[in-house]
Amino acid sequence: MKNKLQVLGAIVTPIPVRQPALFRFAKDLPAFLPFSPVFFKPSQISHQTKHTKFVLKIMSKIIAIVRNVSPRMDQCELTHLDRQPIDIALAEKQHEEYLDALCRLGCELEQVLELPFHPDSVFVEDCAVVLDELAIIARPGAESRREEVYSVAEALERFREKIYYIEAPGTLDGGDVLCIGDQIWVGLSQRTNADAVLQMQSILKPYGYIVEAVRMGEGCLHLKSAVTQVADDLLLLNPAWVHPDYFPDFDLVLTDPEEPGAANALLIGDTVIYPSDFPFTALALAEEGVELLLVDNSEVIKAEGGVTCCSVIFEDFEE
Repeated sequence: MKNKLQVLGAIVTPIPVRQPALFRFAKDLPAFLPFSPVFFKPSQISHQTKHTKFVLKIMSKIIAIVRNVSPRMDQCELTHLDRQPIDIALAEKQHEEYLDALCRLGCELEQVLELPFHPDSVFVEDCAVVLDELAIIARPGAESRREEVYSVAEALERFREKIYYIEAPGTLDGGDVLCIGDQIWVGLSQRTNADAVLQMQSILKPYGYIVEAVRMGEGCLHLKSAVTQVADDLLLLNPAWVHPDYFPDFDLVLTDPEEPGAANALLIGDTVIYPSDFPFTALALAEEGVELLLVDNSEVIKAEGGVTCCSVIFEDFEE
């Protein structure tokens, strides 16, 4: 940890960046919520960029669907990593800090049913894809996880009138879906197949969304293990796991070669929740002017998870 803090501490020295950067550890912040429950999102009412799906609405709140850590998390599904001991008590503590970070960025938490006998159940992102107009309930590629979706679907009924389901033979993990404006990329992985992509294209075409399948490199669990959005026109990407040519209209920050799992970041508003476990990539983000809220994510990483995996984030609008 000392070496991590030494690297992260470099940000306090003046660095030429595109805009001021802010480096914060979630656990060190005072207990307050910086946002009013009701506010306008300027990009939705004043201008439209090439990656903004323009809809004139008032954002009433940001919802984060979450679930507690299973006491059997150490029995989680693993595809690429060797199994390591997971400290459940530490995982629970880190998850609480993660939930606190979500709240500090203005999210209203929607806790869904605990599933203690489902080791991966904290990874709610894989259960659903939520857009402004609708929700799609996934059909996880790991059969052991398919019962996890029902409680998430039930929670989403309060927020979306239109709910669709991926059906067999399609398999879809939400972690394979990257949504930016009206463009949606779906990773073809061991958990998500081409049939699910076809179903998503059929569901979303009437709403004006473009769905593109993405092939990924060896060792990559989900698309969002390889690439995530960290600002309006800026992506964090591991070029060993996904080819940059899939994203020609975006600027890129590349992960440090020594940190292959570092491409998973969670953008909420103008701030990115990011693991302190990847200090060199964190520094690269800060040098690009990305505001970071750092969380310790060591136990989730052992379970092939990331900061996007433990929540489903969406906006609850009033017309």
